[in-house]
Amino acid sequence: MLPKGNFPEKVFLNGTIYSSDAAQISVFDRGFLFGDGIYEVMVQLDNGIFYKKAHLDRLQENLDKINIAYDVGQMEAQIAPLLEAASLEDKSCLIYMQVTRGVAPRKHAYPKGFPATTMMYALPFSLPHINTKNIAAILQPDFRWHRCDIKSISLLGNVMTNEMAMNQNADEAVLVRDGMITEGSHTNIFFIKDEKVYTHPANEHILNGVTRKIVLELCQDLGIPVVEEPIAANSVSAMDEAFLTGTTTQIASIAQLGEHRFHLPDAIGRTTLKLQEAFAKLKQLDSSTLIV
Repeated sequence: MLPKGNFPEKVFLNGTIYSSDAAQISVFDRGFLFGDGIYEVMVQLDNGIFYKKAHLDRLQENLDKINIAYDVGQMEAQIAPLLEAASLEDKSCLIYMQVTRGVAPRKHAYPKGFPATTMMYALPFSLPHINTKNIAAILQPDFRWHRCDIKSISLLGNVMTNEMAMNQNADEAVLVRDGMITEGSHTNIFFIKDEKVYTHPANEHILNGVTRKIVLELCQDLGIPVVEEPIAANSVSAMDEAFLTGTTTQIASIAQLGEHRFHLPDAIGRTTLKLQEAFAKLKQLDSSTLIV
């Protein structure tokens, strides 16, 4: 029996849809033993899955990066049956997808000839029109590995830093590597100075979020200059605004980062609000037309 909590009713696992209680994997699955796998999260709105192609493309790209031979199209074909089984086919929900290297005898080298383990579930979930929450975040050393561009299911570093934030009554931990701000424990971060947007470049030290890419496109559409370069942690007080992005976060204003307060908790910066409003309009469009 599962413990009490917000668990899905149905789980897709290796080609079959089970009740949550009946879905089981081997203790020799490499996802369990090594964190050897990739995950993806997307949301379904009233008009379809938001930026579905971008999320599925990223899942495939990440599987290719770590040499898991699996065609994401096979899992895509199972989304509709899963949503129907979960009675979520026409409802707002969150969709979680995971692919591991599969079940094999435990050794570090990649096993050959073993099929991937594929798992997916959906939960009721609604995005607000605009995320009006103002974030309080702490600064923490970025002690994660050097391939943060890979959306690995091994998230211990992210989990540890996020727990540090929770223990300090903050919403997020913003990470610092070699004096430069990289990203949040589960978000990307942007700064604004003189109505110009700054964000860390999409290299191996950050995950290139789908929402991050959407924001960059919105900046171009709105004529907001963008500089993709990291901001030094000791320069935060010189910034005018800051915000976080993510699939479930959308665009969230940061009221306070470390010791620096950007604005009062009930306020939102002008450029941040402009981007939030533009993002909200995207959610009203036909989801099949949204590609980044």
